[in-house]
Amino acid sequence: MASRRSGRREARRAALLALYQADLTGADAGERLRGAADNEEPDAYAVELVAGVSAVREELDALIGRTTEGWTVDRLAPLDRSILRVATYELLHRQDVPVGAAIAEAVEAAKELSTEDSGRFVNGVLGRIARETVRADNA
Repeated sequence: MASRRSGRREARRAALLALYQADLTGADAGERLRGAADNEEPDAYAVELVAGVSAVREELDALIGRTTEGWTVDRLAPLDRSILRVATYELLHRQDVPVGAAIAEAVEAAKELSTEDSGRFVNGVLGRIARETVRADNA
């Protein structure tokens, strides 16, 4: 189980960074992901996350925007915005990912890659999203 968890963590990070770079530059996130894979095929879960987030980005942004009190999605730090998009996608569209795992991974990414305040912010936003939208049997 630990190898799957660390594999998923690495896939989430790869997807997150590709989505973040695409958000900043306007490039295609899938191309960013493939370019970062150093002549190897990117992890299948990372590919799925990038494709999934890209396909439903408007839905994710609308939900994140309704949940972030006093903040619009475009005002969020780009890295925090990407973290929230990946985790919200997992909460809504990946029934195989436990709610707690999606939130914990996002909070850890925010703490490691952004700021301590970002970790608390991400935790609060995702907690509200989980309470409002995610089925109780996925907790």
